[in-house]
Amino acid sequence: MNESTSLTAPLSAPAREPITCHVLDQTTGRPASSVSVSLTLLRPFRLSPSTLTAVTSSDGRINQWNGEAGSSLTEIFENHAKHANGKMVWSLKFDTGSYFGEDRTLFPEVEVKFFVDAKSGHYHVPLLLGPWSYTTYRGS
Repeated sequence: MNESTSLTAPLSAPAREPITCHVLDQTTGRPASSVSVSLTLLRPFRLSPSTLTAVTSSDGRINQWNGEAGSSLTEIFENHAKHANGKMVWSLKFDTGSYFGEDRTLFPEVEVKFFVDAKSGHYHVPLLLGPWSYTTYRGS
């Protein structure tokens, strides 16, 4: 390599959020886009709850959360990994009533509460959604 050759570092992908989700519409077999979702830290209790929001993409995924000024999911995870053994309980709420229409679903919203260990890395929570049923699991 000669001195006139410059090396540039490749652009890296943005860091993945510690919690992501994916919604699939079981009636169509396709991703459910434009579903409003909120993510709330339930435990440990905070005087002002940490709630983040997002809307599923055309691929039915949420990869980035929007929080109040100064609060990010990564910062919350980093803080809890250092304190209180990193144990947390989170809630994901999916606005299924708006997605299907109030007259076409049994569930106005689906709430999934789950345990998280901030030291255990990434949590992916898919939701397989129908108007009369749903299922969820820990994905990868």
